[in-house]
Amino acid sequence: MPGVLSMRSNHIGFQGSVKTSASDFIVREIDTLGRLLSESTAETLRAFGDTPAAPNSCCPQSPRRPWPEPPELHREEVLGPFDSPRHAPEDGLLPTKGSTEHMAGAAPEGGCHEAGFTLRKENLETLEAISYLSSELGVLPSDFSYTGIKDKKAITYQAMVVKKVTPERLKEIGSTIEKKGIKMYNIHSVCQHLRLGQLKGNHFDIIVRDLKHQSNDSSADLKERISEAFENVKTKGFVNYYGPQRFGHGQNVQTDQIGLALLNEEMVKAIKLFFTPEDTDDPVNQAKRYFLQSDDAKGTLAMLPEFKVREKMLLRALNRYGVNHEGCTRGWLSIPHSMRIFYIHAYCSKIWNEATSFRFMTYGSKVVEGDLVLSEENVDENSSLNDRVHVVTAPEESANKYAIHQVVLPMVGHSIKYPNNKVGQWYHERLAKDGLQTCRFRVSALQLNTPGCYRHILKYIHNLSYHFLEDNEKEIKTEEDSHVNESKASLLLSFDLDPSCYATVCLREIMKCDL
Repeated sequence: MPGVLSMRSNHIGFQGSVKTSASDFIVREIDTLGRLLSESTAETLRAFGDTPAAPNSCCPQSPRRPWPEPPELHREEVLGPFDSPRHAPEDGLLPTKGSTEHMAGAAPEGGCHEAGFTLRKENLETLEAISYLSSELGVLPSDFSYTGIKDKKAITYQAMVVKKVTPERLKEIGSTIEKKGIKMYNIHSVCQHLRLGQLKGNHFDIIVRDLKHQSNDSSADLKERISEAFENVKTKGFVNYYGPQRFGHGQNVQTDQIGLALLNEEMVKAIKLFFTPEDTDDPVNQAKRYFLQSDDAKGTLAMLPEFKVREKMLLRALNRYGVNHEGCTRGWLSIPHSMRIFYIHAYCSKIWNEATSFRFMTYGSKVVEGDLVLSEENVDENSSLNDRVHVVTAPEESANKYAIHQVVLPMVGHSIKYPNNKVGQWYHERLAKDGLQTCRFRVSALQLNTPGCYRHILKYIHNLSYHFLEDNEKEIKTEEDSHVNESKASLLLSFDLDPSCYATVCLREIMKCDL
């Protein structure tokens, strides 16, 4: 993961295999009212005592337990706008405190003209699933709205809304898209689209297989190590890095590289990076390879499968305007705004990860002069985001007024403030290294505007439970005097995370190994 270096706690951890199959990693959204997304409407109605789901909820869901708070933890998730005051940033930083916005569904006069559903996908990226759906429905990818991007190698459930499509039309394509690893549940009419970050969090059910001690650890039984790991992370939290799916983990070109090229307005370079193929010989990568060799947009179009909607949008513009600066600019403008800004967000996320690592390596867990914290003092509903971000003073450092979980770092943009210490200096030097020392984080040619936001450097896990499974996945005894044999047991864990938190990052902290 780009920029990921620090750990929060110093327990030894353990080894194991994560995401052995998609069914070992299940993700379900938790809506703004704290309800867990489910497949079955009937199941949800039973959970509510046969009471219909709230009318302002996008999809019927099951209730969640309230999340316990770590001592003195401020549960304010709101860290500001990213690309627009009307949108939360990618992967779920929530709207500002006092917001009355809810999930899609409140009925305006004149009825509802959008279709809401629960999307279940397996071994697919969210944007890839949207490409399949838009191709089948004859609509644009920008007609879909959702609350966040979900893992690829997983089974995930998320709320989704599509414009210009009736519930009946959605039901017609069910058998076709099921072959692609997509199912839709709870299809119904809604009246509003969804916004990024418009959820309380995500629930995870994960199996870790092939459990082992760390290579340098032979002093304790494995059960003790695992218990120690969970207790440490429950108490101390984990470093709130952006996870690998943010960057296209394992790909020859990562999304942050495309984002940097766009910020530098190197439009042709960004296109070439976008069409860089992987080391496989499937039709999609054959087409990409051909394009890089020939610049033949029309010929590449004919080679690509229909579901590659984003690639085809770009190529149609390139075929019309040419593979030059102007043509590539028009190409990027041809894809939805949310897809263009996705690459900028990826670059900003990489810088945030690196800044957080530098912050922990330089100052550790002590809150020091010049740090930024989210303050609730002397603020009201009309206070701007920067009014609420307070710079820690020397007397406040001496008095230990703030705790490490209150510290935030900026996601780079044109309207944020930087820490007034070595971390702030690091930001300026790091951006200069990428040629962005004078960048205003506005790419007017692409209609991209990035004010920036703030993100807590530390987060906590909620509703954590776990137990051990034998190879046949039946529960085994784990009394106080029992031991777990290496590689003969698996671990089933269940927990909730706040929006924009990554389970792979949390697992890295628990297990003390890169995933």
